[in-house]
Amino acid sequence: MKNQLLHIFRNTPFGRETFLQSMYFCKMTGLHLKVFIPRHLQFLMYFSREVVTVDLDKSFLRSPETAKQHAEDLIRETGVDASFLEPKRFTASTLPDIPVDFGFMTCPRTISDLSSKVGLGYIGPRVRAIIKNAAFPVLIPTAVYKEWKHIVVLFGGSANALNAFRLGVKLQLLSGLPLNLFTYAENKPKSYYEKILEEHDLFSGIQSGGVEWQFVEKGHFREGLYEVSHDALVIAGAYGHGLIKEILFGNMMEEIQTILPNNLVIVGPHYSED
Repeated sequence: MKNQLLHIFRNTPFGRETFLQSMYFCKMTGLHLKVFIPRHLQFLMYFSREVVTVDLDKSFLRSPETAKQHAEDLIRETGVDASFLEPKRFTASTLPDIPVDFGFMTCPRTISDLSSKVGLGYIGPRVRAIIKNAAFPVLIPTAVYKEWKHIVVLFGGSANALNAFRLGVKLQLLSGLPLNLFTYAENKPKSYYEKILEEHDLFSGIQSGGVEWQFVEKGHFREGLYEVSHDALVIAGAYGHGLIKEILFGNMMEEIQTILPNNLVIVGPHYSED
């Protein structure tokens, strides 16, 4: 199921926006959309290192009599390749087990709290747990449907930033869209980052001109983010040394989510291309 994106359907106007975003992602990449319409407020994901209990807010169960029809109507309108997931295993009668071998998963910034009560930049604990354990990247969509015309990888030199760059190259090939690498210098010379890319056979795309590199040496990180195109899909590694770690699991997470209106793909520490 590596060629599939998992989406937990929410039958609300906000849920429609995130569903449109998942469908657009699949349209641009050729992925199959796997739609799960929950019937209970919890489900389990059995990752190799941890079992994650996902608690849903009550809006995910709203108007169950129209949920599938609404999803089918939207799928028909966009023409994406899609199917519905029916759980086959249950740890308890009201606790389904959801497979974890997908290529991607869409998560709003929080799935346990009402979106209207969540501040800008907040990523909920359940979403963090999925990112921490999953072998797949997680798409965190904007609150309102937004198409993307570029791909931007936030690159700080860490192992997970390298994985984010690899994923960016993959999505560039699938979508045919331009790929940019964005680096905030952190008081290090450009040669430092060039060496890391060369050691991992990732510098050739920049040398050939296939990847544009935005290297920001001055000012604060938040100021440099203005250089990120407003219509870009942003990809970042969840863990790493220095700034990237702070961005995604520290105070800077609120900053990047508040400043950038972009759709965000987060590559976790256990991401696997296999």
